[in-house]
Amino acid sequence: MKNARQAAILSIIEQNDVETQEDLAKKLKDMGIVVTQATVSRDIKELRLLKVLSASGGYKYATADKAEHGLSERFVRMFKDSVLSISFAGNIIVIKTLSGSANVAAEAIDSMRLPEILGTMAGDNTILAIVHSEAEAARTVASFQDML
Repeated sequence: MKNARQAAILSIIEQNDVETQEDLAKKLKDMGIVVTQATVSRDIKELRLLKVLSASGGYKYATADKAEHGLSERFVRMFKDSVLSISFAGNIIVIKTLSGSANVAAEAIDSMRLPEILGTMAGDNTILAIVHSEAEAARTVASFQDML
């Protein structure tokens, strides 16, 4: 019963912008699953659902991976808006940004979780990204430039 109910919850939030626990309980009831608000609350906690900004400007429930995807898209937008140039020497990628924007752009890179990037370090307007090899640096720079 619990697994079926939680599967229904995931299906509902995937297909609808559900803002409140009450809305979720109503949608479950419409599917023939009668629950209390306390049960919905426990399910939300167990499923690790998060409230994220919806396209309409309100908030909705989403799974952590969906929330992270939205956050990653925002970081990519900030990366595009702040990067001025990208180059590399050996296995070190040097990214120049607008003044004060390096931390945001480095967070965007980190959020991409690219396996070739060993780590990043950001100053005020410069990011150093370390990769395994010069060949990976060239490929990574090309992919960053494609994003711009």
